[in-house]
Amino acid sequence: MQARAFLASVLAVALVLSGCAGPDHTIAPAAPHPVESTTAPTPSPHPTLAKPPKPPLRPLPAKLPAGLRRNTGVRQVVLTFDDGPNPTWTPKVLDQLRASKVTATFCVVGREVQRHPELVRRIVREGHQLCNHSWRHDLDLARRPVNEIRADLDRTNRAIQKAAPGAKVSFYRQPGGRWTPEVLTVAKDLGMRPLHWSVDPQDWDKPNAATIGKRIHTAAGPGAIVLLHDGGGDRAATLAACPSLIADLKKRFGIIKLR
Repeated sequence: MQARAFLASVLAVALVLSGCAGPDHTIAPAAPHPVESTTAPTPSPHPTLAKPPKPPLRPLPAKLPAGLRRNTGVRQVVLTFDDGPNPTWTPKVLDQLRASKVTATFCVVGREVQRHPELVRRIVREGHQLCNHSWRHDLDLARRPVNEIRADLDRTNRAIQKAAPGAKVSFYRQPGGRWTPEVLTVAKDLGMRPLHWSVDPQDWDKPNAATIGKRIHTAAGPGAIVLLHDGGGDRAATLAACPSLIADLKKRFGIIKLR
């Protein structure tokens, strides 16, 4: 009995000294070991900055605004070519004009000028006129805020000057003829007159050469400004129509450079 009591006393002392017994002499549970998480922490969300809404486009006027150049003011007519310069069609149009000994007005698109400056230089060198036709042929340009219109036209003029330093750009033509008073004002502020047309054979819709020639012959009168295209798509039909339509207009009215 004494031996058993002695052993119990020794065991109690050992438990107290080891800290494994609680104050009520029960064995304390082992402290849990921290478990490392294998899941990546979720990043805190960053606030997204909402883009300011674009200003609404102003409506187009019910009719074309006053002040557009729509005739030459004399008996002779003018040829205009839009949407170039294009490396496939513009050189061939220039060859036709040179063979016919007539000049034309080329309404050039800024980014095409940037891509093909050598064609702008040839246009100027061969005595033709240049007309600003916007940077990227934006049909809604005239409906945008005035500062955007000004930046677009100014950028196009700077590209023309870089391609052909000192070249005169006397006219601006709004893509699609979708004019507003605001774009007229900006063009005039930049020293350009707004150039429209009186004859549109709709060669942009790719009719055949005979149809283009017939439409021009029927619609043209003294002082006509004829709209044609040397860029913006396949202009094979326009090119094929040029010899006969130029000969017809020269014989009936004469062809001059716009003044």
